[in-house]
Formats: sequence, C-alpha cells, structure tokens
Amino acid sequence: MTERLDRAAPKISPLYDPRYRAIAYQVALCLVLGFLAYSAIQNMATNLARASIATGFAFWNHTAGFDISQTLIPYAPDVSTYGRAFVVGLLNTLLVTVLGIIFATILGFVIGIARLSTNFLVARLAGSYVELVRNIPLLLQLLFWYNAVLKALPGVRDSLAVPGGGLVNNRGLFLPRPEIAGAEPVAIALLAGIAAAIVFLLLRGRLKRTVSGAIATAVTALLVLVPPAVALFAGGGAIAFDYPEVGRFNIRGGIEILPEFVALLVGLVTYTASFIAEAVRAGLAAVPKGQTEAASALGLRRGAVLRLIVIPQAMRIIIPPLTNQYLNLTKNSTLAVAIGYPDLVQVFAGTVLNNTGQAVEVIVITMAVYLAISLATSLLMNWYNARIALVER
Repeated sequence: MTERLDRAAPKISPLYDPRYRAIAYQVALCLVLGFLAYSAIQNMATNLARASIATGFAFWNHTAGFDISQTLIPYAPDVSTYGRAFVVGLLNTLLVTVLGIIFATILGFVIGIARLSTNFLVARLAGSYVELVRNIPLLLQLLFWYNAVLKALPGVRDSLAVPGGGLVNNRGLFLPRPEIAGAEPVAIALLAGIAAAIVFLLLRGRLKRTVSGAIATAVTALLVLVPPAVALFAGGGAIAFDYPEVGRFNIRGGIEILPEFVALLVGLVTYTASFIAEAVRAGLAAVPKGQTEAASALGLRRGAVLRLIVIPQAMRIIIPPLTNQYLNLTKNSTLAVAIGYPDLVQVFAGTVLNNTGQAVEVIVITMAVYLAISLATSLLMNWYNARIALVER
C-alpha cells in the first residue's frame, strides 16, 4: 500500500501572504490619498468662504459683457454668456491646433527628407533650419513674427495687394469672402461626402486593400467633392465674392485674418516642424539600405522608392515621436496669450477669470479641456500606430 506523499500546504498568515499584503498596501495608499484630497478641498472651501469668494458654476449663464476679436460662431458681448465665450475660445484653440498639426507635419516631412538629400546645399540648408529654429525659444519666435514682421507692414491706407483680390496690412490679411446661395445644403453634402470617404477607407482596410492606392485616392476625392458640387449646382450654382476694399479707417468686406492668428500659426508650425524633421530623418535612416537598393534594382524611380518602400516602413518609427510633437504643439498654443490671440487661455482663463473671480472652477475646466484634447490626440495616433504595426505570424 503506497503512502500519500502529497501533504496539505501549510497555511500562511495573511500578514505574510504577498497577495493580501499587496492589497493592503494599495488600500492604505488610496485611503491616504483620499484623506489628503479631502483635506485640501476642505481647506480650499474654508479659505474661499472666509474671503467671501463665490463658488460653483452659476457664472456660466451670466452675460459676458466683453468683446472677442475672432469668433467662429455668432457672439454678441451684451447678449452672449460666459459659456458662449468659452466655446468661442475653445474653437479658436482647436482651429490653430488642427491647422498647426497639418502644416507642421507637411513642412517637417519635407525638411526631414531634405536632410537626407544627396544634394549638399539642400541637406545643409535643411540642417541649418533645424538647428536654428529648434534652439530659439518659441515665445521669442512668436514675438518676432508678431512685432518685427506683421506689425511692421504698412497701414490701412497703404495696404498691399494680394493676388486674387486680397489685401494685407498691419491689421491682418483680408481675403475675398465667397457667398454661396443655399450654403447649408452644400455644407451638409460636404459632411456627407467626408463621412462616405471615411467609410470607404475603413472598408478598404478591412478588405486588405484590394483596391490600388491610385484608385482609392480618386474614389476618395470623388466622394468628398461630388456631393457638394451636385448640391451647389442643384441650388442654382450661384457663387459671388465679397472683395475687401480700403475704407477711410479700416478695410470693408472680405474675410479678416488677424495678425495674432498668423503669427501664432507660423510660429507653431515652423518651431514644431524642426522637431518633426528630426523624427522623420531618424525614421528614414533606420530603414535598411538593402530595401532601397532592391527597389532600385527593380527599376523604381527615387520618388517611387521613397513613397512606396521607405516611408511606409519608416512610419512605424516616426509615429511615437510625432505624437509627442502633436501634443507639444497643442500645449504650446497657450502661448497665444503673449501676442493677444483669443484662444481658450486668453478668453476663458484670462478675461472670464478676472471678471468672475472664480479661479478654481475656471482653471479646472481649462485643464480638463487641454487634457481631453491631448488624450484624444494620443488615442488617434495610438490607433494609427497599431494599425500600421508589423504583425508576426
């Protein structure tokens, strides 16, 4: 008769069990952090009450009473609320952020590719640009573009003509304003076309790209352009332009683009592009030369080799640092307050805070907005990075 060799494992006291001990440490840490947060909030509430400072979000619906120089939505100082002013500042921030990301990416890729050019002059000019721009503080660059370049332009009466019927002076850039009969159906058709193009691209990715790149580009362009064109001509196809004209003291008509917006956009684009260029250069240099040599041996031209072979492989290396630069551009846009551009910080965390005195609520909302924008950017770039990542089989 065999004896059982297996014996019951000795019981371990919860004090010495690593699992229970780890849980106990985490609970204790949460309790300590909760106590500290509660104490800080109570202390803040006591100090605010002692200073007779109102708390809460009732100010959100109060009349703003101040003007904003750039508004993408209707805004009237005597009617609009602080909540409306918040939306105006947020839209201005999103406008400069989105345009900055687009233009900085294009410029950064061009300069990064130029840095690896076999042409000595092109490579040295690109390298000089990177070393010059990225080593000067962004705030100084914004002040340079605003005060030394844009504010040095002629006055209103001596406005310079821009090809296409525009004008430029020290008060900004004035372009012809298109006036479309029945603009709402055209806008709806454009949004529908963009949605259809996105659906097409997603389906193409799930079908493992059975449609070639050239055909996919053509179909995408048609889906975006054809619906608004049809809606335009269905409504009569009437397009008129309101051209800017020099008045006695200001410019009449057209679309006004503030010098503050131009200075901020140019500064953010040129500064961020210098860092993106280095990320692009590193990604391209990391692709083995054998890939380029094999593509050249097959008869592909240099442009096709770069577009079809090198860049798709380099993107897996470029995307992570590129995401960091997008986040930096978003946060650097808060420097708009230095040159008077009405972004979220200048409008909401500046004017609204000074008028209401509710610093805690205003600053918390502002921080939450920038956190949400940054997290959304990170999620989008992480999704794209996972989509193009190599999958081992």
